[in-house]
Amino acid sequence: MTRSALLCWAFIGCIFSSLSTSAQDNRYSHVPYSVPSQPWDRDSLGNHRAVINLDNDAAIAHVYLEWRRRDKNPCDKKIIIESATKHQLVKNYLIENCSAEGVDIYFKPLSGEQRYNVYYMPYKNEGRSNYPRGVYLAAADNSNSSWLQGEKPAGIKTNAHVETIQSVDAFNSFYPMEVVATGKEVQGLVKKYGNKGYIIFPESREYPIRMKEHLPMKWILNAPATYLKGTADKGEYFALQLGVYALENLDNAKVVFTDLADDKGNIISKKLISCVNTDGTDYKGYPLKRVVNIEKGKVQPLWCGIDIPVNTKAGIYKGTAIVQADDHTPSTIDLSIEVTNQVAINGGANQPQLQTRLKWLNSTLAQENEVIKPYTPLLVKGNSIDLLGRKITLGKDGLPSMIQTYFKPEMTSIGSKANNLLASAFEFNVKNARDEVLTWKSSGVHFTEKEAGTVSWTATNTAAGMKMNIQASMEFDGHLSYQVQVIALVNQDISDIQLRIPFAKEMAKYMMGLQLKGSKRPATYDWKWDVAHKNQDGAWIGNVNAGLQFSLRDEHYRRPLNTNFYLQQPLLLPTSWGNNNKGGISVAEDDNKVWVNNYSGARTMNAGDTLYYNFDLLITPFHPINTDFQWTHRFYHKYDNIDSIKAKGANVINIHHATPINPWINYPFIEHAKMKAYIDEAHQKGLQVKIYNTVRELSNHAYETFPLRSLNHEIYSHGKGGGYSWLQEHIGEDYIAAWFVPEIKDAAIVNSGMSRWHNYYVEGMNWLVQNVGIDGIYLDDVAFDRVTMKRIKRVLTKDGHPGIIDLHSANQYNKSDGFQNSANLYMEHFPYLNRLWFGEYFDYEHNSPEFFLTEVSGIPFGLMGEMLQDGGNLWRGMVFGMTNRLPWSAEADPRPIWKLWDTFGIVGSEMLGYWLENNPVKTSDPAVLATVYKKKGKALVALASWKEQAVEVSLEIDWKTLGIDPKKASIKALPVKNFQEGRLFKVGETIPVQPARGWLLIIE
Repeated sequence: MTRSALLCWAFIGCIFSSLSTSAQDNRYSHVPYSVPSQPWDRDSLGNHRAVINLDNDAAIAHVYLEWRRRDKNPCDKKIIIESATKHQLVKNYLIENCSAEGVDIYFKPLSGEQRYNVYYMPYKNEGRSNYPRGVYLAAADNSNSSWLQGEKPAGIKTNAHVETIQSVDAFNSFYPMEVVATGKEVQGLVKKYGNKGYIIFPESREYPIRMKEHLPMKWILNAPATYLKGTADKGEYFALQLGVYALENLDNAKVVFTDLADDKGNIISKKLISCVNTDGTDYKGYPLKRVVNIEKGKVQPLWCGIDIPVNTKAGIYKGTAIVQADDHTPSTIDLSIEVTNQVAINGGANQPQLQTRLKWLNSTLAQENEVIKPYTPLLVKGNSIDLLGRKITLGKDGLPSMIQTYFKPEMTSIGSKANNLLASAFEFNVKNARDEVLTWKSSGVHFTEKEAGTVSWTATNTAAGMKMNIQASMEFDGHLSYQVQVIALVNQDISDIQLRIPFAKEMAKYMMGLQLKGSKRPATYDWKWDVAHKNQDGAWIGNVNAGLQFSLRDEHYRRPLNTNFYLQQPLLLPTSWGNNNKGGISVAEDDNKVWVNNYSGARTMNAGDTLYYNFDLLITPFHPINTDFQWTHRFYHKYDNIDSIKAKGANVINIHHATPINPWINYPFIEHAKMKAYIDEAHQKGLQVKIYNTVRELSNHAYETFPLRSLNHEIYSHGKGGGYSWLQEHIGEDYIAAWFVPEIKDAAIVNSGMSRWHNYYVEGMNWLVQNVGIDGIYLDDVAFDRVTMKRIKRVLTKDGHPGIIDLHSANQYNKSDGFQNSANLYMEHFPYLNRLWFGEYFDYEHNSPEFFLTEVSGIPFGLMGEMLQDGGNLWRGMVFGMTNRLPWSAEADPRPIWKLWDTFGIVGSEMLGYWLENNPVKTSDPAVLATVYKKKGKALVALASWKEQAVEVSLEIDWKTLGIDPKKASIKALPVKNFQEGRLFKVGETIPVQPARGWLLIIE
């Protein structure tokens, strides 16, 4: 195949690029495969059919259909026969000798019809439109064969032939890698080539191996080769695959390579060749080794890559790939790679259909922990560490003895006055059998790393019969990670092991997590582990300008799935903290302290036993809120005409998936040329464009779908399969079906959690920034951790790009999501976000102001947000500086409020929230809250009621702070469509406020 031909390959190859009803070449099958010029109705007839031609005018037609199917129980599925021209249904037919390899079909022809379509996998979609269940129709009962008029099927010779086997479109085709070899063909192959206990099938990158349970007929016709040839450009990552068919159980299968050399002595070092199935780099940047065992009778693709240096001399380079497995004779495959004089663009990454981006799986791009704006380098002074707006002091035991923040209550700036989050130092207590707390003898803190982005330290503590080793680190954004190793030096009974956090009472005003919605912190609270049902391992406690999130873990921590899928991969109960569900967390007040007691209960430890009482902390807020960004960046959440968007007053466009320039969910690479053209036009007209892209699930249109499947659930999660028909027919089983878009038939598969796909994701984002010009991303819930988020922020903001990130979350507080608070779940990402959109299923009508503040607004964390469900509550939203988003929610239009912002001149104003003790405008009713947006000589006041009935309130105004003379002041309510009538209030006049409503008043 020529190199130009390779360029036209899409998902299954360009064999279909010029096909309509004509058949493709017959290299790998004696039955031609094709696609029709126009697709049929797949949702009633299925995705596959055979076109049958009658050879004569016999009264009864007989055709042998060699369909070579990979699906289980094919004979249990219905077939539908219709005439090819008039589409009349053939009612009289009989199936005999049915198997996965083929079937004899007898039917009574329709008058005057010679060509027939036989649909053999019809299905119907059940379930929700976006989460369909493709149910295949059961085989019909054709026991009534009176139409045969006494003839015996065995006596009717074949008098029809298969003209072609068709799929509804090229993407659904089984050809050539899913056209199954027959049992007899496989037996013959094994007899001839199976002397080593396995057979190697070198396969080009153009034909990803798809089946693990079967051999493709292509391999039978070609026979196993002992060589693989290819052509690549300089600088290209050349991917190749070796299919291993195991005739016995194979352990520790791997590939080793020799150098590749040309006839002039130039070499491509074997160090530049690796196999992604066995070797790589994990998402944190650490070396990764994976053991590949292959079960007898299964096929395992081994995907490898040659990272050809850009300065390689053109020529033909030869070497070998040696496939090995324990206790089996190695097999050698000769490699011959012709390197052209051309230089590959972006290492070949611009041609992902050639699997060039598999290199991205092992990327370390943006892994260095460089400080990201607006954060500042960490500064160590003695045992204290300074960071943006915060400071932590360590005790001799290595635990925090003091945590301070310097954010002003307004949350728009950092001051010099310290807010002491703790009333005293952290305590890590081990209690003996007599319930006595052991006394630690500490060696002191030893700093092992003092970098701008990370500070690390260790501390060793000993007590009677016990040792505690601490390894901890702090990062520039306020994240602390503690590894606490508790080692028993003698056999002993322990009544409890605890981590006690003593919050200063005035700073522990609010609480969120552990089965509590964001609210005022209760005086006492008790919680127990229940990982099977609850995605809960910690909480956030704090005030607007000082808070702490704590999460309890052990050395086996695994990030669970989220957003509808928690129950399918829940938290692992920490052996230490959970202690067979004896552990828990209690909250209680004590004088000026609020004690959070993280306990694990009684246990016996033998000498040498080691437990890991690990925990993570996040010190909040992360940075001041940027109110001007909120007022000036007006999001438009829909693909639309750019001039139309600009005319509506929006200036940041969010491009969702399932749109012409971003059709495939979380795989925004296929229509990148259209995307770039759209973004270029937007930039010319002064607008920014962000795209939907995350990693929770992945479109089945990804070029790398089958190479990723070869990694044995490293990338894709285990699951019960099912879902849309394409997934059932081509993925087969053991996956979780995710979001589906009926209009374009995009079917996603759930990812497994933390994996090397995150490396690919970072590289992909970088490619989109550099080659397409995206201005940021829209995250629809998040399935990666803070390590990946930091890398994403770095590549999005590289070279001065804006790198705007906004996060939407559906309310995670439900059974499917493990009753987790969205803000608590995603807090580790908040340091790098620009805006929140919380979100679907959030109730803005029946929740408290504390819920708005902690779970929706983002303000205690340095963020601002917007509302989604049913357009939100505009009156309550403005108390937190929030509107809804254009034009996502029906009948929800923020433009009237935007107009008021501009009329008042809200840009440059000082936001003074209702939570301030010295708020210059208060109301006479504590259930009616007021937030002030102050400018010189005037103020915009947002009023909102949480009272159940209508009320008249008076305003308590600090005129001096506002800088307004009350004798000259006016209070105006400008008319705002769907928000308020225009009205003028006198100073001192009471203001009527309806339940769950309010006002926007201009005082000047």
